[in-house]
Amino acid sequence: MKLFLDTAVYEEIEEAVGWGVIDGVTTNPTLIAKAGHDHEEQVKRICQIIGNVSAEVVSEKRDDMIVEGRRLASWHRNVIVKVPMTPDGLAAGKVLAVEGTRVNVTLCFSVNQALLSAAIGAYIVSPFAGRLDDINEDGMKVVADIVAAYRQQEIKTLVLAASMRNPMHVTQAALAGADIATTIARRRRRSPPRRPRSADTDDPMIGTRASV
Repeated sequence: MKLFLDTAVYEEIEEAVGWGVIDGVTTNPTLIAKAGHDHEEQVKRICQIIGNVSAEVVSEKRDDMIVEGRRLASWHRNVIVKVPMTPDGLAAGKVLAVEGTRVNVTLCFSVNQALLSAAIGAYIVSPFAGRLDDINEDGMKVVADIVAAYRQQEIKTLVLAASMRNPMHVTQAALAGADIATTIARRRRRSPPRRPRSADTDDPMIGTRASV
C-alpha cells in the first residue's frame, strides 16, 4: 500500500520525501490557502519533488470543472485532477479521463459510488472513512467492500482510503487491500522516528496512541 501525505505545506512534504516513505500528496485549495500560498505556484512546487499530486477543482458545474481540470492538468504531468462525487463531477471526470488526464473522484461514501467512479475511467477513487465514522457508519468496512467489489469485477481504479483519523485506520486500510492511504505530517521530529517507547507517542503512522 502506498502512502499519500494530506497537506499543502512544502516543508512537511520535503521532509517526508526525504524519509523515502511517501509516494504522493493530496491537496485542495483550502489547504494551500491555509499554508499561505498561491494555488498554482504551490502545486507546481510540490510536483517538482514528488509524483502523484492530487489538485482539486472548486467549480460545481460540469463545463466549468472541465475547463478547470484541464488547467490543473496543464500545470505539471504529476498532477492528478480531483473531482467531487456528484453528477457534474462524474460527467466532467469522464471527459477529462477520455482526454488522458488522471482523475481522482473524491468524497466517495459507498460501493455504488465507487462503481460509478470506475465507470468513468477514474484513476483513483477516494472513500472518506473518517467522515463515515463521524456519522456512525463503519468507514473502513466501506473501504474493504469497495476493494472486494473492484477485485471481483477486475476493476483497475485504485482505492485511496482517505480521511484517516488514527494509526489503526492506516493499518485497517492495508489489511483491507487499499492501494493507497492518506496520512498527515507531524513536524515535531526532525529525523525518522525510532520504535515507540511510551504511550506518549502520537505519530499518525507509528504511534501507540492517536490524536483523533
